[in-house]
Amino acid sequence: MNSLLETLSEHPWLATLSALLALLVAAWLVDWITRHVLVRVISRLVRVTPTRWDDALLARGVINRLAHVTPALVVYFGVVALPGTPEAVAQVVRNIAAAYIVLTLAQAISALLGGIDDIYRTRNPERARSRPIKGYIQVAKIVLFVIAGILIVATLIERSPLLLLSGFGAMTAVLLLVFKDTILGLVASVQLSSNDMVRVGDWIEMPKYGADGDVIDVALHTVKVQNWDKTITTIPSHALIADSFRNWRGMSESGGRRIKRALHIDQNAIHHLDDDQREALERFVLLRPYLAGKREQLAEWNRQREGEAPVNLRRLTNVGSFRAYAEAYLRAHPKIHQDMTLLVRQLPPGPQGLPIEIYCFTNTTAWGDYEGIQSDIFDHLLAIAPEFGLTVFQQPSGGDIQRAAQAIAELAQRA
Repeated sequence: MNSLLETLSEHPWLATLSALLALLVAAWLVDWITRHVLVRVISRLVRVTPTRWDDALLARGVINRLAHVTPALVVYFGVVALPGTPEAVAQVVRNIAAAYIVLTLAQAISALLGGIDDIYRTRNPERARSRPIKGYIQVAKIVLFVIAGILIVATLIERSPLLLLSGFGAMTAVLLLVFKDTILGLVASVQLSSNDMVRVGDWIEMPKYGADGDVIDVALHTVKVQNWDKTITTIPSHALIADSFRNWRGMSESGGRRIKRALHIDQNAIHHLDDDQREALERFVLLRPYLAGKREQLAEWNRQREGEAPVNLRRLTNVGSFRAYAEAYLRAHPKIHQDMTLLVRQLPPGPQGLPIEIYCFTNTTAWGDYEGIQSDIFDHLLAIAPEFGLTVFQQPSGGDIQRAAQAIAELAQRA
């Protein structure tokens, strides 16, 4: 030992190098013990506890990031003990170690904020969907790293952080320009959350951005929408405040989804019903109450005008009977919401015939079920229309024109 000390005293650089190696080994050893022993013990204790919030912090790596502070502390306090180290060099190393500690603590706090968001979404899933705090968390992280950046720079140049902050007054315009989107996103996030305009899981439509699907993420700057073709549309948060969009949440919460579609009846097929046709319609069980009521109503009207010309009398029409049948069919349909608006109405006639519009709500909001119910209803109405002597209007196709030309040619040959 004496000979070693003599050798080190004769070679100061060797003593400095040995002390430096000892310091690095000590830092590595403390880091290894912290990460492989202390962190593992804490992690096991966290997993066996019944609480869930500490599991979220563990999953975010808060403890692992804090573990990186210990070797930096060893270097910070140990570098001053190195023999033969210039004071300026020791101070630079201390500054770097202190800056590293600040950065590590900022990362740990950032992970802690992420863990708070996870805890919030886990404990209150419904509230998290309606009142997400992800935007606020992101703003807090931005402020955190801005402060950390100021402290790191102040530590490296050995100046007071207040001195750096005093210079930010002249940079306000530049900062507003650089962080314009962040400021807009923050204001939009607050408005979206406070007014409950968009939640995760909402179906929204925004044609300007090609968005039509479910909201899967509401962040500070953007709102992500997964479209029905499984593509992802990213919408700036402030665009949801500046522009209009459609949110289908009200439909989902009401429990019913609207059917609003019209059958176009060929107006040439509309006529009054004669006695045989009225008797034929008696076969429809759903139509019997309507026919019985109309029979009494028309009989009373016509009794008061007995002896007048037939044009002054009232008679049933096939299109009116069809409309009554369609409404009775919907009233009896097990998949139609009976507590919501239910109408079968005529729209103004036009070049495509007389529109008979079906306006009702299904008792389910599931897309596939809704489409199936709607298709079944119109399948039935299209197929039953000829029973009333009605035909559905359809634009003439090439085949129709060809058959008409052949019929004309055959008539010409016969003539």
